[in-house]
Amino acid sequence: MKPRAVISAALGLQVALDVLLVALVGLAVGSRWAEALSAGGLDAGAWGALACGLALLAVYGVGRSRINVRDTAVDAPRGAWWPTGAWVAALIVGWALLLLLTPVALWIAFPLMFLEMHVLGPRRGILAVAATTACAIGGAILGGQQLVGSILGPTFGGLVAIAVVLGFETIVRESQGRQELIDDLVRTRADLAASEREAAVATERERLAREIHDTLAQGFSSIELLLRAADASLEEVVAPGAFAPGAPGPTAARAARGYVTQSRLAAQQNLAEARRFVRDLAPADLESATLVGALERVADRTALAAGGGLTVTVEASGQARPLPVPVETALLRIAQSALANVVQHAGASRAAVTLSFLGDAVALDVVDDGRGFDPRQVVAGRAGAVPGPSREMRSVVGQEDGEPGAGAGDARAPRSGFGLTAMRSRVAELGGTFSLESSPGDGTALAVHLPLDPQED
Repeated sequence: MKPRAVISAALGLQVALDVLLVALVGLAVGSRWAEALSAGGLDAGAWGALACGLALLAVYGVGRSRINVRDTAVDAPRGAWWPTGAWVAALIVGWALLLLLTPVALWIAFPLMFLEMHVLGPRRGILAVAATTACAIGGAILGGQQLVGSILGPTFGGLVAIAVVLGFETIVRESQGRQELIDDLVRTRADLAASEREAAVATERERLAREIHDTLAQGFSSIELLLRAADASLEEVVAPGAFAPGAPGPTAARAARGYVTQSRLAAQQNLAEARRFVRDLAPADLESATLVGALERVADRTALAAGGGLTVTVEASGQARPLPVPVETALLRIAQSALANVVQHAGASRAAVTLSFLGDAVALDVVDDGRGFDPRQVVAGRAGAVPGPSREMRSVVGQEDGEPGAGAGDARAPRSGFGLTAMRSRVAELGGTFSLESSPGDGTALAVHLPLDPQED
């Protein structure tokens, strides 16, 4: 692949060569006509010069349309008889005929020499330049010019053409070599990055496997053993005469209750470990689906968990496109948490999730028609919602996990969880804005606006 600067330079040189050739042919024909008119009228030589000039330009135009002169690689085989060799030969013949009719056509030899070197290559091109130089010397001598000038002018012109073309092609080769080296470095860096990424993924998988085995798996094993022991104790409780004086019934009942309590504690510990994993892992829904598809899955699961009393819709607006993984993860997690709150606290019959692609940003709205709550009564530190957009553009969600239900008279103390605080934290990490609006009996509206970096598209 040629560098852009080399391509631009080659294009400029080719256009300059085209203009120079046309101008010199016009000059040669014009000078012959001027000479004929000054002698008393147009003669056969003037008309012949015009015919030769037009033929030369026609041959040149046909060859330029059929042979890609500019994009011919300097290392590619050149100089084949057809069509490049035949085209150059026809140009030389046409130019030679015009040179016989007017000595001014001698100047056309110089652009022809440059063309011959580039089209025919360094070997056959030099031979063609030598032939063109010989014709130019012969034409100059026949035109009555001085012998020394007739020889030195075309000779120096041919040498200059050879030196310039060979020098330019050397520069092109060096540029291509540098470009190939850069491409190799880029590929190597990409391969290295891919290898490092795969190694990091393998390391992380191994770490998670150890973590799950040492925490969740062991916890589940403990729960299973405790429940077995509780089941065995319950068999003693339900046995005939289990509560007779001196019978093991009361002791077995207390033991079963203790086993169940221990199982609940183990389950709570496992739940805490699972939540810790959730905070650090990307959503599984995004692994095999787009963000919109993942939101639809979450909506379906939410409606199913609500027992059919909740309708959840998902809509997308704007030109959909892939988003950075952190942005997709944050939006999906926020939607999951919002819809979970709708089910647990809002008592809503309808909820709507809207994903809007805004060019340099993306917005997520979740809206429900539930009981709502008073944001001012939210626990301190979780209620700093920024005023959101208009009601029509807001998204709705119920209260945060464990927060007081505004319309339900729920006076329970708030529990720790991943509700509004986690949503605000995710949005803040990505430099976005978070807004929440709600009032008792009027549903809840949540809106998230995240900026996008154009380089990450």
